[in-house]
Amino acid sequence: MFFSQYYLDCLSHASYMIADETTGQAVVVDPRRDVSEYVADAEAHGFTVVGVINTHFHADFIAGHLEMAEETGAWIGYGRRAETEYPIRKLADGETISLGDVTLEIMETPGHTPESISVLVYEHGEDTVPYGVLTGDALFIGDVGRPDLLASIGVTAEELGAMLHDSVQNKLMALPDEVRVFPAHGAGSACGKNLSTEKQSTIGQQRTTNYACAPMSQDEFVAIVTAGQPSAPGYFVYDAILNRKDRALFDATAAPRPLNVEDFSALRAAGAVVVDARDPQEFAAGHLRGAVNVPADGRFAEQAGTVLSTDADLLVVAPENREEEIVTRLARIGFDRVAGYLRSPADSLTALADEVTPASRLTAAQVRAALEGDDAPVVIDVRNCGERGENGFIEGALHIALGELPRRLDEIPRDKPLVLHCAGGHRSSIAASLLRHHGFTDVSDILGGYAAWALTNTPTTV
Repeated sequence: MFFSQYYLDCLSHASYMIADETTGQAVVVDPRRDVSEYVADAEAHGFTVVGVINTHFHADFIAGHLEMAEETGAWIGYGRRAETEYPIRKLADGETISLGDVTLEIMETPGHTPESISVLVYEHGEDTVPYGVLTGDALFIGDVGRPDLLASIGVTAEELGAMLHDSVQNKLMALPDEVRVFPAHGAGSACGKNLSTEKQSTIGQQRTTNYACAPMSQDEFVAIVTAGQPSAPGYFVYDAILNRKDRALFDATAAPRPLNVEDFSALRAAGAVVVDARDPQEFAAGHLRGAVNVPADGRFAEQAGTVLSTDADLLVVAPENREEEIVTRLARIGFDRVAGYLRSPADSLTALADEVTPASRLTAAQVRAALEGDDAPVVIDVRNCGERGENGFIEGALHIALGELPRRLDEIPRDKPLVLHCAGGHRSSIAASLLRHHGFTDVSDILGGYAAWALTNTPTTV
C-alpha cells in the first residue's frame, strides 16, 4: 500500500493519496484546488487516480475534485446525502472500494455536515482491523468538527450536534484502539477550537485524551462542543456552497497579470480592492490609501476570506516574487476575481506618492498615556473569546473578534480615536486597515498587541 498525507500549513489542511502498488490504482481524498502535487506524485509512482473523494462539503477551502477529475478522468465521490451540480458517485455506509488488495470502506459520520463520511483504509482486503481512518472534519486530533457552520443554510447546530454525537461516540469510538486517525485539519483551523499540532493519532489515544470522545450524553456533548467556538470567517458559507457547484477550474499555469501604474490606478479608481500582502511594518511605512493589509506570512487565505468580500475585484500588492503564490492562495478559497498585481511595488508606490499614506501604530506606553488623556480612544480587542479568557483583557475594551468585524462595523464609533489590538500585532493590522478601507479616519493599532500591553504592568482584567 502507498499512503501519503499532504499538509498545507496556511490552511491547516490535510489531504491524502492511497494506492495499491500492485495494480497502480489510487484514490485522492480531500484534495486542495491546485492539484499539481497529487498529479505529479501519481505519475512518478506510475499510479492511475481512479477516484477522488471529498469527506464533506468543505467550508474553509475550495476542494480540487473538479480539477482532479479533469486531469485524470477520476470519478468524484461524496456521502450519499450530497447533492451537487456535477456528476458524483454517491457512497453509502459500508460500501467498499477495491484498489486491488488495498480496500477502502465508507463510514457515514454526519455532524460537522449532514453528508460527512469517514474512509476506513485496509492494507489487505482480508484484514479485520483497518490500517487507519480518514475522518475528514468529524474527528480531529484533540477535538471534533464544529456542528455550527451550516446553521445559516438550513441545518441547525442542535441537529448537527446530535448527528455528531452518534458519529463520534457510537461509530468512530467503536473502532479498535490501534486504528490510526488521519483528519482533514490540524491546529489553527477555524473548523474546531482545540485542534492539536499532531498530524495523526490513534483511536485509543483520542479515546483517552480528546475531551469530546469521553462518554457523555447527547445534551452534554452538544453543549461542550458548541461552547467557545471561534467566529467563523465570512467566506465559509460561500465556499460550502461553491463546493457544490460546477464552477470554473483553477489553472495553475495561468500567471497572474502584472500591471503598470496606469492600469493599476484605473482599476483601483473603478472600485477594485487593493490587497496588500506585505508585512504590517512595511505596510505601516506606506501603503495605498484604502488598501487592506493581509500579510502573506500567516494564515493569509483564511484572513483574506475573513475581511474581503467574495464579489469584489481584487488588486494585489505582494512581497517581491510572491505574486503567483498570493493569487494561488486566494484561489484556494474561491477568490478568483484578481485583476492583477502591481509590478515592482517599491518603485510603483513612489510613482503613486500622492495616494500613499502611513498607518499609525502605537506602543503600549503611548496607548496608556492616551487612555489617561482628555480624548481617550476606544480600544477594540479583535482576539477570539478564548484568548481573552486565558490571557486577560484591557479594561473597557470593545470586543469584536476579527471574524465578526466586517458585519459589526456599525457598532464602532466614527467620532472617536480608535486603537485596535490582537495578541501580537498581526491581526490588528488587518483589522485597522479594514476600518480605514471603510472610511474610519483616526485608527491605530498596538505594536506587539496584548503581549506588549501586559509587559507594561498596566492593570488588566483576567
